[in-house]
Amino acid sequence: MTDRYLSVARQGSHEVEIKRSRFLCALAPVTSEDAAREFIAGRRRADPGARHHCHAFVLGPDGRTQRSSDDGEPAGTAGTPMLEVLRRRELTDTVAVVARYFGGVLLGAGGLIRAYGQAVAQAIDVVGVLEHRRLKVFEVAVGYDRAGRLENDLRASRYVLRATRFDELARFEIGLASDEDTEFHGWLADLTNGEATATELGEHWVTAGS
Repeated sequence: MTDRYLSVARQGSHEVEIKRSRFLCALAPVTSEDAAREFIAGRRRADPGARHHCHAFVLGPDGRTQRSSDDGEPAGTAGTPMLEVLRRRELTDTVAVVARYFGGVLLGAGGLIRAYGQAVAQAIDVVGVLEHRRLKVFEVAVGYDRAGRLENDLRASRYVLRATRFDELARFEIGLASDEDTEFHGWLADLTNGEATATELGEHWVTAGS
């Protein structure tokens, strides 16, 4: 079972123009085929004047589900190169839709393959990528007198700060790799003079930097 995967960071779009044809690529993070197809349908509604709405998506931490469509372009010239870019970038839980506005100049099969791949690659560069890791999550609880320094040091450390919550105590959800467990507990004890408690919450997918 994989313990790491990448997805696009957010929903966004980017346009490239090649020989007067416009290729508008829209990307979104998705976690199901229904959500991917809903996004594709939404892009068709958003760009009704486009001649083609080609798409590709990859789903699941292991990238097991992969779909693509040329939507009327010559077979293998649109959806396949779009899917290949997602695979080459190691992206999953991601859908890409490219709306093409024909500019009157035929690009040929090779030109279409390059154009659709370029549109997706440049859009990924624009929206960015997030890393998701399967980590052991702990809830750390500490009094408010030590909370400020602890939070600052957690944000500066390599440990993943997943969430914060404040009630009668300050609580921090921390994601740890399997080999960080022992070292983290020692680090925490030294930093808080043994006053913080750490309760294991199990393994979860955690977005690095979230």
